[in-house]
Amino acid sequence: MRLMRVGEPGHESPVLAAPNGHYYDLSPLTADIDGAFLNRLLDDPSLVPAVPAQLPQTEIHGRRIGAPIARPSAVLCVGQNYAAHAAESGARPPEQPILFYKSPNTVVGPYDDVLIPRGSLRTDWEVELAVVIGRRASYLASPEEALAHVAGYAVTNDVSERSFQLDVSGGQWSKGKSCATFNPLGPVLVTADEVGDPQGLRLRSWVNGEPRQDSKTSDMIFSVARIVHHLSQYLVLEPGDLINTGTPEGVALSGRFPYLGAGDVMEMDISGLGRQRSELRPA
Repeated sequence: MRLMRVGEPGHESPVLAAPNGHYYDLSPLTADIDGAFLNRLLDDPSLVPAVPAQLPQTEIHGRRIGAPIARPSAVLCVGQNYAAHAAESGARPPEQPILFYKSPNTVVGPYDDVLIPRGSLRTDWEVELAVVIGRRASYLASPEEALAHVAGYAVTNDVSERSFQLDVSGGQWSKGKSCATFNPLGPVLVTADEVGDPQGLRLRSWVNGEPRQDSKTSDMIFSVARIVHHLSQYLVLEPGDLINTGTPEGVALSGRFPYLGAGDVMEMDISGLGRQRSELRPA
């Protein structure tokens, strides 16, 4: 199933996007698409009626589309998870997953503006597959059981300010990752049962209509299952947590493309998960 949140920031309503092209209000079932709801849904998919007409129909035309999950307790990110991107960044492919964090308040809707931070000269784009946790994961025994803890997947953009990330980082990347609006997410959360194999998806990005990235999740160094299993050995993943799984080659950091400026438009697309569009403006 495809889950959405519609409405102004802080006042989003949960919505089901049905295969028949209609939209249904999930408010009778939950106040929000949050960790508690995702945990219940993963344990009992029949929580949402198989015949959505049992729910009130709603209209989303002309309304803001929010991030498809409520503000997560954590946004965990895996760096340099595509060999070609590691190479264009001047690094060797990692032997272990690289973990860094973004502030949860970076998460915005898929069509919201992205703010260029004050003093920024090197704002960059990164299309990524987002993994949303649906079941608490701690010390998982193997990667094989990891996917049973995933509620669903979405398109995410790990927007980055490279000077903040690399030049004044102090050794960590989060300064360049946690600026306001730096994580457009959505438009939908597609449940894991509908996606199937998360390693068979195509990721693409464009800037001002010009192609930038084009790759497949099969090119990941560490698969979704390995990432979830690995992280569970070092921290507790909670329902509703967001994992950004890394970006393929084709970003401005490569030197092949200019960095972003006011008025530029980023588009991110992953097969089966939809497309997002964000315009840049000064903070």
